[in-house]
Amino acid sequence: MSTPSENKALVEQFTEQFWNQGNIAFADEILAEDLIQDPLPPGWPQGREGFKRLVQTWRTAFPDLHEHLEFVLADGDRTMGRFRLTGTHTGTFYGIAPTGRKVDIHGVDVSRFVDGKIVEYFYHEDTFGLFRQLGAFPANLDDVAGTKQGHELPE
Repeated sequence: MSTPSENKALVEQFTEQFWNQGNIAFADEILAEDLIQDPLPPGWPQGREGFKRLVQTWRTAFPDLHEHLEFVLADGDRTMGRFRLTGTHTGTFYGIAPTGRKVDIHGVDVSRFVDGKIVEYFYHEDTFGLFRQLGAFPANLDDVAGTKQGHELPE
């Protein structure tokens, strides 16, 4: 069983190798084959292979993707961190054609470790902000039907 400080170091190494350098093979060293991950796009497989696909999708759309860990906390077999993702949208991303726009979003993730491998990975990033920065959502939601254009919002 790994210690909290070892788990924290693994998260830092995982971020650098996997996200920042695009070393997809590193997943085989640190992710359990039957990894439980949430969220995943609909229809994508759970496990290590699903996570590899997720990161490849991001790195194809944002080749200069960089994840900066703002902090990582470790307790027992779990870590929790806040991260910042930056990159330039030069590849198709979930059906959105390349825009050349730079993105900058924040998120949090929680990992659970068993024997030095991540067995559960849960994350939430500012998906709405990401798609707004890509131009997929309006910058001002007051411009969306059903908000202030003659429609009442439920109280």
